[in-house]
Amino acid sequence: MINKNNNSSKFTSIVVLNYNAGDLLLNCIESIFKTKNVEYEVIVVDNSSTDDSHKKCKEKFPQINLIENKENFGYCEGNNIGIRQAKGEFIVILNPDTIVEPNWLDELMKAFLKFGDGMYQPKILATTDHDLILSTGNMVQLFGFGFSRGRGEKDSNQYDNDQNISYASGACLFTSSKIMKSLSGFDSFLFAYHDDLDLCWRASLQGINSYYVHKSIIYHPIEGYSFKWSPFKFYLMERNRLYCLFTHYSKATILKMLPSLILIDLAVTCFYAKRGLLLIKIKTSLNILRNLRKIYTRYSEIQKNRKITDKKIIEKFLDNIEVPPGIMKQNQNNFFNKFLRKLSNYSRQFI
Repeated sequence: MINKNNNSSKFTSIVVLNYNAGDLLLNCIESIFKTKNVEYEVIVVDNSSTDDSHKKCKEKFPQINLIENKENFGYCEGNNIGIRQAKGEFIVILNPDTIVEPNWLDELMKAFLKFGDGMYQPKILATTDHDLILSTGNMVQLFGFGFSRGRGEKDSNQYDNDQNISYASGACLFTSSKIMKSLSGFDSFLFAYHDDLDLCWRASLQGINSYYVHKSIIYHPIEGYSFKWSPFKFYLMERNRLYCLFTHYSKATILKMLPSLILIDLAVTCFYAKRGLLLIKIKTSLNILRNLRKIYTRYSEIQKNRKITDKKIIEKFLDNIEVPPGIMKQNQNNFFNKFLRKLSNYSRQFI
């Protein structure tokens, strides 16, 4: 069912992927239906939840389009299923544990009309503390580490201007249906995590930029309801980081960066080992080796369609990272970033 508003002719499909989100889903959808100035539809894709949250949602909000998957297809394919059902000129991918401000979508639309084709995200603040920043745009480090800019900072209007960023957060990602179709949606191989980094990096290779829109505001739990910092999350994030590196950079760039990449891999292995996750790191490497043929096929597809050189792409990539609280001690964080900066500066001179 379409929610109509006479102030806008731009029709947007909002895709919300659910998996056992409980009341968080209900709160999310309730906030969506307070959206102003934009005509939209809400598509809830359920990844075979066992908590009946999707059924309760349909009962409370019969106007939603509910798609019930027979199994959990993961974040990427789950969202792709919703995208394929979308009727809008524009698409929003929205997490089920978010709360949106009434003007969130209108501000994203205004930014799109101002900057043109692109991938857009709002300012993301903590649900329990509206002065705490979770993301003011996601950034990529040269060696493929993705992170949320400003995470953990107090919001003192220091990020109150729209900016070009490395990639838009998958917690709330706005773009046109035309762009999403040209990119063939999310890469289902990734399952979850770094899926937004992959999508926007591929967009960048086609000359499509990502933007942060400061007047669009949503709220998100400090730690999402799913996975948290589990071994499975560490596995997916590291495997998908490597997958993105080997499919997005050209062969020439990979060869030039190879000494640095080997040293980074040793550092990451030590980090995993120190956390008792050495087997997880080994598992990620073995998975990459087992999927070399798939990686090469994906690499060929991406490189065939690229329009922008790696030298131009890495202008938006940083030399250091902002590590989420609780992952590293401050002295370890400082040492790792110093190590990253040296290797990044060394690698950049050859690209």
